[in-house]
Amino acid sequence: MATLWVYGFGGGESGGDSSMKALLGGKGANLAEMSRLGLPVPPGFTITTEVCTAFYANNRQYPAELAGQVEAALASLEQKAGKRFGDPANPLLVSVRSGARASMPGMMDTVLNLGLNDETVEGLAKLSGDARFAYDSYRRFIQMYSNVVLELEHGAFEDDLGAHKDFKGYRSDVEMEADDWKEIVGKFKKIVARETGKPFPADPKEQLWGAIGAVFSSWMSDRAIFYRKHNNIPESWGTAVNVQAMVFGNMGDTSATGVAFTRDPSTGAKRFYGEYLINAQGEDVVAGIRTPRALTKAAREEMGESGESLEEAMPKVFAELVAVYQKLEAHYRDMQDLEFTVERGTLYMLQTRNGKRTAKAALKIAVDMVEEKLISENEAVLRVDAAALDQLLHPTIAEGYQRDIICKGLPASPGAAVGVVVFDPDEAEKLAADGQAVILVREETSPEDIHGMHASKAIVTARGGMTSHAAVVARGMGRPCVSGAGDVRIDEKAGEFRALGRVIKKGDTITVDGSSGEVIMGAAEMVQPELTGDFGTLMAWADKARRLKVRANAETPEDAATAVKFGAEGIGLCRTEHMFFDAERIAAVREMILAESQKARIAALDKLFPHQRKDFADIFAAMGARPVTIRFLDPPLHEFLPHTEEDCADVAKATGLDAKALLARSKDLAESNPMLGFRGCRLAIVYPEIYDMQARAVFEAACDRAEAGEAPIPEIMIPFVISKKEFVTLKARVDAVAADVFAARGRKVDYLVGTMIELPRAALRAKEIAEAAEFFSFGTNDLTQTTMGLSRDDAGKFLGAYVDKGMLGADPFVTVDAEGVGELVELAVERGRAARADLKLGICGEHGGDPQSVAFFDAAGLDYVSCSPYRTPIARLAAAQAALRR
Repeated sequence: MATLWVYGFGGGESGGDSSMKALLGGKGANLAEMSRLGLPVPPGFTITTEVCTAFYANNRQYPAELAGQVEAALASLEQKAGKRFGDPANPLLVSVRSGARASMPGMMDTVLNLGLNDETVEGLAKLSGDARFAYDSYRRFIQMYSNVVLELEHGAFEDDLGAHKDFKGYRSDVEMEADDWKEIVGKFKKIVARETGKPFPADPKEQLWGAIGAVFSSWMSDRAIFYRKHNNIPESWGTAVNVQAMVFGNMGDTSATGVAFTRDPSTGAKRFYGEYLINAQGEDVVAGIRTPRALTKAAREEMGESGESLEEAMPKVFAELVAVYQKLEAHYRDMQDLEFTVERGTLYMLQTRNGKRTAKAALKIAVDMVEEKLISENEAVLRVDAAALDQLLHPTIAEGYQRDIICKGLPASPGAAVGVVVFDPDEAEKLAADGQAVILVREETSPEDIHGMHASKAIVTARGGMTSHAAVVARGMGRPCVSGAGDVRIDEKAGEFRALGRVIKKGDTITVDGSSGEVIMGAAEMVQPELTGDFGTLMAWADKARRLKVRANAETPEDAATAVKFGAEGIGLCRTEHMFFDAERIAAVREMILAESQKARIAALDKLFPHQRKDFADIFAAMGARPVTIRFLDPPLHEFLPHTEEDCADVAKATGLDAKALLARSKDLAESNPMLGFRGCRLAIVYPEIYDMQARAVFEAACDRAEAGEAPIPEIMIPFVISKKEFVTLKARVDAVAADVFAARGRKVDYLVGTMIELPRAALRAKEIAEAAEFFSFGTNDLTQTTMGLSRDDAGKFLGAYVDKGMLGADPFVTVDAEGVGELVELAVERGRAARADLKLGICGEHGGDPQSVAFFDAAGLDYVSCSPYRTPIARLAAAQAALRR
């Protein structure tokens, strides 16, 4: 049986329905569905997305049967419309529009009024009794077809039209008469002949195939490719083409065209929302050529407009439109985005689709529709884009604010903030203590900058990717961050940075938009987040639906409190190294590193002990009886030391340590590849007293809290393990310290000792490691680096090109590489649970806050994900959606 490439709709026929979006595209499927519902849809036909796929697979050649099927569909359309294509006396005119499976507003091409030529325009003038309308439609067609199909710029046409209006003294298009438009048509045709060397095509069939080809070609336009990339729409989906009988909103004062939303797409309020124009065609509303009017009287009064609303100008049509929107919203059970045309008092529906909306609106609409009994709680949970919740959790720049953009980088941590530029973390901390809002601008950040980052309202780095130190830490703190702003050149001595020819000095006020990756001059107008009742309602429904637990990565009491506020069920990663950089204790850390004997090291660690004990006590207090996973010291020791003679001299002066000894030790500890060097459990195998001190601090703090009546659940995590032997050796020391503390305190607390699976060998040897380990936490940042041979700090230079060229489906540091890294996770889960059925499994890399990755971890059987505190609501919603879809 031959493949059906073309489906008809309207005029009593509906070859498809709304379930066929993959084949007919969103527009075609919904036109078919509206036809099935008996709504006034102009007849037409849809050429399927499979034609688009075949078109590109076969060097832009159509399937052999397509021409015959289009001819048959065109004949059927002529019969339904009672007009003939190309007939000078009774011409059928059509629109040719794109329609992808996912809505891509404005990204692909449209041609209106197709079928007009010098003969059919006269027929249209006689039939309509309005020569002005006919020639206005003809000039629109020439201009649109020339731009879309012949690829001529709008400019030449607009220049001729503007010159004509100036000559006649007209201020707007509505003053143009029939003879004016006839003259413009002649001028437009001359432009085409001059620019292409050929006359404008007069044969309607040639016009039709030209437009069909242009729509399919627009699927691979730069703007469409960009939109697909940023909205995760696969290239393989293709677009459909919809050919539909024209109805005219430009046939005088009883005709109109408009766009409507069944609810407010910005706020979600249940009110009919939209705009229309009398005596206009669809593109006039969206192109901004004329200022549209409000649909409703209430909206007109609210905006202080003088022109009549559609409700006032055409009350009968408005009442019909209200009935249609109520029917469509009830049928689709979602907010609809409608396009309509009124031709001489008769309403026609040209499109319906699920409307684009802000996160705030999505939340309100979902919750309201449950209350209205249109959808269930679980459907509401599935309606809100988990990633879009970021819009609700951070301050944002006011909509419509005119941005003076200094430069762009990667949108590394969402939200927006205003502050003065500083380059030095110490200065950032000092100015912030004095009450000043600061933005820290650095070449890149290191763990030593943590105090300055914490003090800053936002961070900008010239280097680094989406999972660089700056990005990861900023997300954990809830600070907006733009990383990898490659155009930024910092001159700290001069106290300035340059970007794209501009010089920004220390103390200048800038705004950072971490959601868009933009750095903006001056103080932008801000909008504060509102975590309204709808947010709490939806989150409660999500929590009922999900299986995965959600924890947060946190290492300060403030972060822990934020995590609890956003619904975290524990801490999945407490990075103890961040505590070591505190000004009060860094000297003791350096003293420990410089120590030449175990006795001297223990003496230095004894100075650190009270600080660590308080750290853990404060976090346990913030978390109550929730589990807290504490990763013992992980980074290489050289990260805690100054690296230049000048820095060593400054540190020596401040601490009394020997400058030469500091520099010598720093050089001694320096490594070519520290990520794979002397770090994690390797430090404790060589210097076991480090982990001994940390274990004692954990257990003393836990006993303190237990005595206060709230026993915490510490989970001690040994990082960077590659063998059971390493783990068993260090677990024995942790258990010995626990026994000592419990004996001395006369009480016990429950605790677990587990490991981080962040190296391929650990994943492969998971069975034997699980014989001793009580939990695994997958460190997917390092597991991605070591599995894929990528440095997360450097890979940003080429990962974008890899994704664009289809080498990778997504940045593997943002969305987990399910095929490679994911297979290692699944292998470790299977082997680990084979050895220990009750093995607790979690993930604490950045992937824990990515909705796609959360869905993978849910399917892999993990018990929890852990992410930055501000992403816990995203993870909660994503976990619920994963469970419901599964």
